[in-house]
Amino acid sequence: MSLTKFNKRNRLFPWNNENLRSFFTSDNFFENDFFNDYDLMPAMNVKEHENEFEIEFAIPGFDKKDFEITIDGDVLMVSGEKKTEAEEEEDNYTRKEFSYNTFKRSLQLPSSVNTDEKVNATYNDGILKLNLLKTEASKSTPKKKIDIV
Repeated sequence: MSLTKFNKRNRLFPWNNENLRSFFTSDNFFENDFFNDYDLMPAMNVKEHENEFEIEFAIPGFDKKDFEITIDGDVLMVSGEKKTEAEEEEDNYTRKEFSYNTFKRSLQLPSSVNTDEKVNATYNDGILKLNLLKTEASKSTPKKKIDIV
């Protein structure tokens, strides 16, 4: 049989507990997933085809008018903002509900993207799809297979 020391002070004074003390003295609270900006980013797929790049964002619940898509130099910026408000008034109460959803995502485009050409953008069933054409120089260079010796 082994004996274990029992510390009565930690039971009577919970603020002596190391875990509780570290919770209030550190910034671990702000490292929670709720405060993580990546949780607010839509999921994204990037596909490279022979003549274009296809980028898909999963953004359900938005409308076409809620998006802003810009290209500044070699940076593609996709952002969205949606606001909804509802108000109901009865004899002795007023109920107001609102929600606000926003996101902003920036991607650096490779030099093989032709930013002078029109970018096709479609939004269907919660998927925002962008098609970016490649430059002629990048299309004409065939893939080169390298053998291992």
